[in-house]
Amino acid sequence: MTLADTQPQALNFDCETGNYHTFCPISCVAWLYQKIEDSFFLVIGTKTCGYFLQNAMGVMIFAEPRYAMAELEEGDISAQLNDYEELKRLCEQIKRDRNPSVIVWIGTCTTEIIKMDLEGLAPKLEAEIGIPIVVARANGLDYAFTQGEDTVLAAMAQRCPDKSPETEDAREERNAIQKLLNFGRKKEDVQQEEAEYANHSPLVLFGSLPDPVVTNLTLELKKQGIKINGWLPAKRFTELPVLEEGYYVAGVNPFLSRTATTLMRRRKCKLIGAPFPIGPDGTRAWIEKICSVFGIEPKGLAEREAQIWESLEDYVKLIRGKSVFFMGDNLLEISLARFLIRCGMTVPEIGIPYMDKRYQAAELALLEKTCQEMAVPLPKIVEKPDNYNQIQRIYELQPDLVITGMAHANPLEARGINTKWSVEFTFAQIHGFTNSRDILELVTRPLRRNNSLKDLGWDKLVREEAQV
Repeated sequence: MTLADTQPQALNFDCETGNYHTFCPISCVAWLYQKIEDSFFLVIGTKTCGYFLQNAMGVMIFAEPRYAMAELEEGDISAQLNDYEELKRLCEQIKRDRNPSVIVWIGTCTTEIIKMDLEGLAPKLEAEIGIPIVVARANGLDYAFTQGEDTVLAAMAQRCPDKSPETEDAREERNAIQKLLNFGRKKEDVQQEEAEYANHSPLVLFGSLPDPVVTNLTLELKKQGIKINGWLPAKRFTELPVLEEGYYVAGVNPFLSRTATTLMRRRKCKLIGAPFPIGPDGTRAWIEKICSVFGIEPKGLAEREAQIWESLEDYVKLIRGKSVFFMGDNLLEISLARFLIRCGMTVPEIGIPYMDKRYQAAELALLEKTCQEMAVPLPKIVEKPDNYNQIQRIYELQPDLVITGMAHANPLEARGINTKWSVEFTFAQIHGFTNSRDILELVTRPLRRNNSLKDLGWDKLVREEAQV
């Protein structure tokens, strides 16, 4: 045995094309307008952007969603029309019809190409119509799929108050509401609930999650005596969390590196570099890291994780020993791969559109640790992968499952390769201990489908059609 054999294996990073082969980042409007209830999103782009949103949103158009398209015509692109007057007309109409607390301008590829000065127009128009206007550039030239949310949250982080805007009247109203909520409860119970929290610095979490997941993670931290002082984004723009110098912040998604940078550099917050709460292993590591920063000894996390793994065994046995290949789309690839390796799968390659090694440092370290503990080779991480080269590697490796963007799913299926859309993990509830089952439900669905086909004797027909 040589010295090289005794050294721990290091992750291998590569970068291929420099192109983004992903869903368009303006799709972040789909979940953000639902999360921020008093917002209105105005996407400034061409008819192509409008067609994309209409198709990506599906039947959401029937629910009167709070977003619209400002379509750029030839006159706009050739600078024959006045951008300010056109946007003012649209924003005044939005104010008249919806009266939101904030209007978010989403810049697209076209606004980048024709150099529209959205940041210059917004403050003047904001002062004129009396509604905050947040500018977020979510174009597909510079950003991958889920980074659309990143640019929106980074812009909103600048709007968070640096001190509580609460007036004396508002404070009295809040106290009255709190008294009403505590009506009928023993004073000792109320005091005991307040004493459940440890004395620690303020903590703000960032990342858009469905309300049930927010509640779940809040309760998990409360069990450890940790109080969350706010979320970015909040359910309402008027309830954005206070951010002061020295506040601690922690992310819940791996694609929020720009937001993390803004919080550290512009708002002088302290980032807690933790793995992300995806899967029982990631959730436990996330909570443990936050506890360690505040000097709190975690309680019951090992038992909690073991309990979840036991409940997942019926799914885990379906994928144990199988291989999964990530083509790269939504920037959740590292976290999902780490969780699936812990489930007993092997991952030969992780394609990812964008890799911020600093923001994902803790997640990468957990990935290495997981591979060593499970005694499997470390995956190769390919940033901005070349799809043609990836397909050749897929043919060579013959993985049991390929997690890919929607563009490649059907062609791969036609060639007899099992696939799963990566976009489904973006819209599903996958964070926290209790949602680990939902991840495995998605991952195992193609494999369970194939088992059903075998039982019916249709697998032979499918293979013959693929060969034809």
